[in-house]
Amino acid sequence: MKLTSLSSSALGILLLISLVPSAQAEIAPPKGFIALCNGKDLSGWWGISTEDPAKWRALSPEKFAEKKAKSILDINKHWRVAGDELVNDGHGLYLSTEKNYGDFELLLEYKTVAKADSGIYLRGIPQVQIWDTTKEGGKWGIGADKGSGGLWNNPKGSKGKDPLVLADKPFGEWNSFRILMTGDFVTIHLNGKLVVDHAKLQNYFNKKGPLPEKGPIQLQTHGGEIRWRGVFVREIGVEESKKIQAAAGGE
Repeated sequence: MKLTSLSSSALGILLLISLVPSAQAEIAPPKGFIALCNGKDLSGWWGISTEDPAKWRALSPEKFAEKKAKSILDINKHWRVAGDELVNDGHGLYLSTEKNYGDFELLLEYKTVAKADSGIYLRGIPQVQIWDTTKEGGKWGIGADKGSGGLWNNPKGSKGKDPLVLADKPFGEWNSFRILMTGDFVTIHLNGKLVVDHAKLQNYFNKKGPLPEKGPIQLQTHGGEIRWRGVFVREIGVEESKKIQAAAGGE
């Protein structure tokens, strides 16, 4: 059928179809990675605040099941899935993977709003920092002027606490992280720029002790809407982890 023979209503339908994104347009994980969001609901996630993983791991099975059930009620109040995005209203528990990860490569994108801050907990340990980096955000005095991506809970002056460069994009744009965790060491790229170069993440809850060998990946919420998408993870085996640490001069 020639286009000229179509009715105005048929043309309208064709136009509408052309404007609707196809399912194929959704972000797909790179080879070797899996998506942590199924695009439908919060399956595979529960809620944790800033709390020592050792404590909730020590709970009895009954107490842990009770804690988890309450947390899922909380995250369903404050988190939602919008297409390929995980959206939080700025309140509630942090979205935490049910699965615990050891060494891994994490890819994700985020977009937030003015005066909010957030972060990413690795093995349940805070945190890869996300700031409002503007002076109006009110947190220049504690490091926001240096940009996002640093291991903010590390000791003052330690490697990795402050990012090597300010790599944040303006509000309204998506920022992308690539986070590589091997052993106790973390390398971070923000928007393609190296911001942490193989720095040791301190155990916030046990400052003289090692990190947990495994733990959840947590998406923090703190004071304003944040959106996440393209949350993909690739687990790293022992031999690959050793090679990465050796290449970086790790301990």
